[in-house]
Amino acid sequence: MNEQNQQTLDTLQDIKRMMERSSRFISLSGLSGIAAGICALVGAWFARKEFEPYYNNFNARGDYAGDDFQALKLRLLIIALAVLSAALVSAFYFTWRKARHNKLPVWDLTAKRLTINMLIPLVTGGLFLLAMYQYNEWRFLAPACLVFYGLALVNASKYTLTDVKYLGLLQILLGLINTQFVGYGLYFWAAGFGVLHIIYGFVMWWKYERNG
Repeated sequence: MNEQNQQTLDTLQDIKRMMERSSRFISLSGLSGIAAGICALVGAWFARKEFEPYYNNFNARGDYAGDDFQALKLRLLIIALAVLSAALVSAFYFTWRKARHNKLPVWDLTAKRLTINMLIPLVTGGLFLLAMYQYNEWRFLAPACLVFYGLALVNASKYTLTDVKYLGLLQILLGLINTQFVGYGLYFWAAGFGVLHIIYGFVMWWKYERNG
């Protein structure tokens, strides 16, 4: 009787795994989060170095405009694009590697749904941030990054692991707190995209990949 119950339990577990694979994208790798976090911290360090002349000149002259300001904007944009590119490449690589290890497709219907649901807040937020960048609205740039990214994660979480939802909620909370400390935007940005990603990635790896 016990053997029969165990067989039934194993069958139910197999059915559960099949349903999860068909309805949720489970190939996200914790190493992707760690790599993205490291990229963000490196980018934040470079951005901080770029801001040093801005703070020095602003304190000395009371302004920082003209060609100097435009050059700063361009360098910061390049750093942001470099961080985004490195994070996306590393995320794709580790996701592809995990999917291959588990013999699962990287791009299926669930992955498409996840991507679409994530892109809607991301693209909206990206266009909003570009408008802020265009009109030199620096104060809420970092909070908006965190909030829109958090919304994207929460929106996409129903098609992947639940842990992604909690990461999104933390990003939103951090962004909202940052609105009250606008002078520390770069530090909040580094905490959200860097530290939280590394912690999330390690937790994901420990829970789902450590014994894989």
